[in-house]
Amino acid sequence: MPDLELRRAAERYETTGDGVRTRHSFSYGDHYDPANVGFGPLVAINTEHVEPGRGYDPHRHADVEIVTWVLEGALRHEDTAGPGGVVTPGTAQRLSAGSGVLHGENNASATEPLVFVQMMLASRHWDAPEYAQAQVADGPGLHASVDVHAPARLLVARLAGGDRVELPAASRTLVHVTRGRVRHGEDELGPGDELRVHDGRTLTLSAPAPAEALVWLLEA
Repeated sequence: MPDLELRRAAERYETTGDGVRTRHSFSYGDHYDPANVGFGPLVAINTEHVEPGRGYDPHRHADVEIVTWVLEGALRHEDTAGPGGVVTPGTAQRLSAGSGVLHGENNASATEPLVFVQMMLASRHWDAPEYAQAQVADGPGLHASVDVHAPARLLVARLAGGDRVELPAASRTLVHVTRGRVRHGEDELGPGDELRVHDGRTLTLSAPAPAEALVWLLEA
């Protein structure tokens, strides 16, 4: 396996359902590739496209951290761990499933589409479920996000165009582009493209125009 992998959005697995379409970065559901089941503690990065008024009925998870980042629209979230609510762009939400939780997610709008990225990690939280959320700072730079019960940290890289950000070193780094075009060296990445770094090197990201990427710094 190379020390640095570039994976394009078109390579991601696709699942379609009633009013929803999902692109998966890793093996998920009916899609299984033994060479692509996770990256460190990360086991899922799913981009969900949900039609107005549609979504997912309550279903069970356990022993995972579920982190949600909304790109467009409004996500109505409900679970047995708390009061639920509506998540909109700029807020990162984390649900620690712990010993087990039922949660459902639906498009909060009857007229507008919903697009969100949902990520899952193997969790170190095995007690009662809990959740938290954090408002991520606006403007260009590398911004802190919600904490997780895993050897991992999620940052949001926002580039104004013409600038660059230096990523901290980690045992492994995954960069998932959500908006615009992001450059690393000679490579240019668009929405849904990913860089996976296995060797602990530091990365410099730049962009010719406004762009955004989710950055996972992983220590396992």
